[in-house]
Amino acid sequence: MAAEIVPDSEHRGLVARLPGTARGLALLARFDRPIGWWLLFWPGAWAIALAGGAFDRWPLLLWFLAGSIAMRGAGCVYNDIVDRDLDAQVARTRARPIPSGLVSIRLAWIWLIGLCLVGLAVLVQLNLRAAIVALASLAPVAAYPFMKRITWWPQAWLGLVFSWAALVGWTAVADALPMAMWLLYAGCIAWVIGYDTIYALQDREDDALIGVRSSALRMGRHVRGGTAVFYTLALVLWGAAVWEVRPDRLALAALLPVALHLAWQVATLVPDDGGNALARFRSNRFAGMLMFLACVVVGTGAG
Repeated sequence: MAAEIVPDSEHRGLVARLPGTARGLALLARFDRPIGWWLLFWPGAWAIALAGGAFDRWPLLLWFLAGSIAMRGAGCVYNDIVDRDLDAQVARTRARPIPSGLVSIRLAWIWLIGLCLVGLAVLVQLNLRAAIVALASLAPVAAYPFMKRITWWPQAWLGLVFSWAALVGWTAVADALPMAMWLLYAGCIAWVIGYDTIYALQDREDDALIGVRSSALRMGRHVRGGTAVFYTLALVLWGAAVWEVRPDRLALAALLPVALHLAWQVATLVPDDGGNALARFRSNRFAGMLMFLACVVVGTGAG
């Protein structure tokens, strides 16, 4: 059983108590690793809050959370279907349900459809513009698993995909596409590149052996400096978004806690220590909370 649960699972005991097929489906959708849906949820929550909807449109936050859990799961299922041959060659991923034989390809496709139906239920809660923006994400989402085969920067493509909720969240509240939204989205992309580079440090040796590309490999011994650059870019862009909403220096001060947290990640990162990298990566759920609080303060006070 231990071999069926990947080493970075956060809920080994809970997942281990599930019957075989249910355990495989839970692992396939990464329900044992909630960090993924937190990272997908936060950009949408930030946009809702910065657009002024944190309190007036609070049910949207719950819908976005449900959608993040379902669609992150669907994305992982699709990714594992596409990557099943590569996963079988990497130590950290060969225990995943499909390469280990715990879940068949047919069952994986059925599970993918089921998760997408949950996403559809969330989609119908949105206004027309937001629904169109959400549907526009399907093409880049479908292309993502192939990026690691053709570019050294699949993390940049992941940034486009994992930040998309910022576009949907803002249009769901304001039914518009203002500059502040695009600045927030661009900052989210830089943030994703930073934290996913940290995550990719765990696989550098295996990736190099099988020919998979990543920003962690591309940066080499400059990975800490490179991550710092992307985190700094994220903060600058977020600051610009905040300024668009509320041109006040005190509003910019709301970003100080998340800035300090990202600086701590970089300062304490040990690139050759997989456990250290995983802990820094997971800490971004806390960074997301700090940013959300900043957006609530700025968005609520902007009126």
